[in-house]
Amino acid sequence: MSLRGPTPTPKDLGFRMPAEWEPQESVWLVWPRDPLTWPDRVEKARATFLAAMRHITPSQRVDLVVHHDLLADAKKAVADASLRNVAFHAVDHQDSWIRDYGPLYLVRQGKTPGAARERMAVRFGFNAWGNKYESLLKDQGVIAQLGAAIAAPLQAVEMVLEGGSLDVDGQGTLLTTKQCLLNENRNPDMDQAAIEANLRAYLGVEKVLWLGDGIEGDDTDGHVDDITRFVAPGVVATCVEEDRNHPNFKPLDENLWALQNMTDAHGRPLRVVELPMPKDILAEGEVLPASHGNFLITNGAVLMPAFGGPSDDVAQRRLQQCFKDRPVVKLPCADLVWGMGAIHCLSQQMPMGRPAFL
Repeated sequence: MSLRGPTPTPKDLGFRMPAEWEPQESVWLVWPRDPLTWPDRVEKARATFLAAMRHITPSQRVDLVVHHDLLADAKKAVADASLRNVAFHAVDHQDSWIRDYGPLYLVRQGKTPGAARERMAVRFGFNAWGNKYESLLKDQGVIAQLGAAIAAPLQAVEMVLEGGSLDVDGQGTLLTTKQCLLNENRNPDMDQAAIEANLRAYLGVEKVLWLGDGIEGDDTDGHVDDITRFVAPGVVATCVEEDRNHPNFKPLDENLWALQNMTDAHGRPLRVVELPMPKDILAEGEVLPASHGNFLITNGAVLMPAFGGPSDDVAQRRLQQCFKDRPVVKLPCADLVWGMGAIHCLSQQMPMGRPAFL
């Protein structure tokens, strides 16, 4: 009889979650279909997806997940837009928030000199943001349907965690919020120490930086990718609200102060770049979670949500100062945000590397 020890974690195996600006093989997107997400705006959401793909596909592949019933229509839309470098994956799904229910990719350097970077993925639990949307629980099954297209060995983790709730610098530092990860509707049996231990073990990080609350209208309970993002090692872009009477002023100001007093995993004080908040976008009197912080970094461009107001140019200019090696492109997201998110929430990058042999 042989005795086996505990299954090694990704960190034990030398894996880490890479920064978003590191080389990517593809970006996952999920073709919009749910009219409850985008009331009277599904076609407009698809048009925005095509616009995003025009900026992504010149430098990397788009892996486009499409509901079986819409595959022919999606292929025609992509062809009509003269887009290439798009791979289609037909599945049965409900919604498009693959950042939160899709795989989170990790990388490690090959073990021999000159070896290629290796890639694996982890799958956390998804409970539709604290069981808010019963119909969206269906999307827990998307990863299994994609199968080999994930292009990496996959390890399941017994913990609820959405990709939009965290951001990393690729050098051991992870940003998140207490409002989300410590919320009782996610992992009620886990305290902060247990959650941090899992983040270290399964994402290969060394230090977890905790912010407080997110922005008004965010049904994800404060996802960090709407408020604060790494733009370089030791540098973060964080959203600020100038109107002291706005509900967002206090939580964002508290986060700004916290960031100014934080250090990363290497002990470096964070340099903070401030991004203005856009003017409120309302849906039936309710504020939508519009934010320039929900940008997507790709090989060839940074896609920054734009909402048609004066903050667009300011945010673009400040982000462009952070990204000297690729343009920051304004992507109109006023229609996307009706679904309670923007381009980062609706995507998931696959880093460059070959599938690891574990």
